[in-house]
Amino acid sequence: MTKILRMTCLLAGFLMLPHTMAFADPPGDPKAVSNANGEYQDASGAPTYNIAKDGTVDWYTNVGFVQYGANCLSCHGPDGLGSSYAPSLADALKTLSYADFTATVIAGKKDVNNSSDLVWRRLRENKNVMCYLDPIYIYLRARSTGALGRGRPDKMVTPPPEFDKSVMACFS
Repeated sequence: MTKILRMTCLLAGFLMLPHTMAFADPPGDPKAVSNANGEYQDASGAPTYNIAKDGTVDWYTNVGFVQYGANCLSCHGPDGLGSSYAPSLADALKTLSYADFTATVIAGKKDVNNSSDLVWRRLRENKNVMCYLDPIYIYLRARSTGALGRGRPDKMVTPPPEFDKSVMACFS
């Protein structure tokens, strides 16, 4: 399924859900079982990482690191570990499925109680996030399982041949 079609389906599905639903599905086993244009999927079809024994990461994990740094780090801290301003996304992905993560990014989140007022603005209009949503999720998933350490990955595979075309199509 193309990235744009997947994001359209996820957005349509989210809009049909009641806004009071509780997210509870865990992300499942991150083991890669298929690969489409360099993007790996787990048994449920969710995007996942593929890290070789020598530490070489797949292209999407590396791009996720770069895009996380450009779009998420200022609030959620380095390596997805959180900050005084926003929670750890590496910890959050231990319990959030891909669909839950995507729905939260698209719609935002507001959690207000007596002790805090936590607001995560929706990012559905931000193409710098939406066009790289899968790589960001993949990077954070690798961080959440401990498969990827802190900092920039040392080694990565070359970009898949269709990667640039799919990103350019998303931005147009």
